[in-house]
Amino acid sequence: QVQLVESGGGLVQAGGSLRLSCAASGRTFSTYAMGWFRQAPGKEREFVAALSRSGYITRYADSVKGRFTISRDNAKNTVYLQMNSLLPEDTAVYYCARDRGAIPTRNTDEYEYWGQGTQVTVSS
Repeated sequence: QVQLVESGGGLVQAGGSLRLSCAASGRTFSTYAMGWFRQAPGKEREFVAALSRSGYITRYADSVKGRFTISRDNAKNTVYLQMNSLLPEDTAVYYCARDRGAIPTRNTDEYEYWGQGTQVTVSS
């Protein structure tokens, strides 16, 4: 069983930055693509960013492109989401997830394991 634990969320003013971390259990972390998703109140969960097992292939939602950066450290079994120039509309619970394969996808159905989420609140 794989466990994913997110951290780094909090309250920040618009224009500020946060870095989310997601620590994974197990020995197969480097085998799979990883992704970040978010869900705002009353809205469906949406794709934010994902990267391949090597970290060389990345994908971003248009709404965060140029502001967010996803990365991973396979030696530490950890994936990160650096969020800059935050906007009030970035407010949501952020989840990390492990893909079923090595190439990152945007589809939530392709992700097998999910963390419990971390709250990000951006004030205007």
